[in-house]
Amino acid sequence: MNQKNDSVLPSGARWPFVLLASCFLWWAIANNLTDPLVKVFKQIFEMSTFQASLIQMAFYGGYFCMALPGAMVARKYTYKTGVLWGLGAYAVGCVLLFPAMLAEQFFLFCFAYYVLACGLGILETNANPYVLALGSEKTATRRLNFAQSFNPIGAVIGIVLCQVMIMANLPQDADGKLSIAPEQATESLHTVIVPYLSVAAILVVVWVLILVARMPDAAEHDKHLHFFSTAKRLLKNGNYVFSVVAQFCYVGTQISVWTYTNFYIPEQIGATEETALLYHTGALVLFGCMRWVFTGLMTFFRGSTLLIASSLLALFCVFCVVHVGGMPGVIALVGISGFMSLMFPTIFGLGCSDLGEDTKLASSGQIMAIVGGAIITPMQGWLVDYRGVSFSYLLPGLCFVVIGLYAVTSRKREAAFHAGGVRVD
Repeated sequence: MNQKNDSVLPSGARWPFVLLASCFLWWAIANNLTDPLVKVFKQIFEMSTFQASLIQMAFYGGYFCMALPGAMVARKYTYKTGVLWGLGAYAVGCVLLFPAMLAEQFFLFCFAYYVLACGLGILETNANPYVLALGSEKTATRRLNFAQSFNPIGAVIGIVLCQVMIMANLPQDADGKLSIAPEQATESLHTVIVPYLSVAAILVVVWVLILVARMPDAAEHDKHLHFFSTAKRLLKNGNYVFSVVAQFCYVGTQISVWTYTNFYIPEQIGATEETALLYHTGALVLFGCMRWVFTGLMTFFRGSTLLIASSLLALFCVFCVVHVGGMPGVIALVGISGFMSLMFPTIFGLGCSDLGEDTKLASSGQIMAIVGGAIITPMQGWLVDYRGVSFSYLLPGLCFVVIGLYAVTSRKREAAFHAGGVRVD
């Protein structure tokens, strides 16, 4: 069904949109620099897969802890202030990896990643709804998908930085597989942090550009949070609550699928870690290309319809990963990324549509759902340790079922809204 021809991006919002879209790129770099490092920390600190995945728990736990404070910043000040706070904390977290490297303590790395992710939590809590507010509400989901299309570019940059600046410079055995001896730990940790320090330097420049830019206020009507009354309204909104559950499942699935790519591919086709990263890079390129494709398709189909289709196709790919294996399983694993590309911004947009001032707190709930990465990723790590990496992908499969169910329940509400602006909770 065609959507009403509202402007996706008003002319006066183009420069602010460019600056905000750059933030989507920068937080993707952090996410994808970190995902492949579970295997690196596992070797350096001689840990189990579950223990090493605690890096992901610290990282995505930071999102959870700072999403609500990020919403408070937006309500009391502006979205722009929240974006600046988020970028600043992101840069500080990158710098904190340096003393963690000097101390060679795993818990200090966890703390640095936690601070970094706290910044990302504030940043995403403000940037996502800011993009939604830059134009017509009927095109808000399309606009957010457009902004999120820059996220995969950052994802590819992040994984390439990891491959070129980290993995290629770590010790390897005669077969080209990662092999870090205890006496090589210090040098290896130094290799790990270099890209983060480079990112921190660039973030300072981005922070200044946003500081001096003239950004729209995005209708900041009420500076008081009214937390309890707002939360009560949101908890009574079945569409919103289910969207948070779906977002929890999606983020946990995305992080798990990408984190354990470096485990699945070497096991299935005997590839080295560097070769596995090439497949990972291909998955991210597919992720980015398909996000542009889905953004275009939203001109003709409702977001909920596309979400149903992508969930079913991703579930089919999971079946191939678990039960077929080999090169077909690897291809299916890469294919999952293409179908995941639609999910985050579409769930976010569907869940936060037609909420008015409640969107500020609602967006924090969506970002808090990113804690799924802190919970589902270690759960899959435990399955990798005790049942094998192929079996572990059943967990993402269950999450795609939940996402598909949310898509089905949201179709009626979205159809009513586009037909006449009628709200159906």
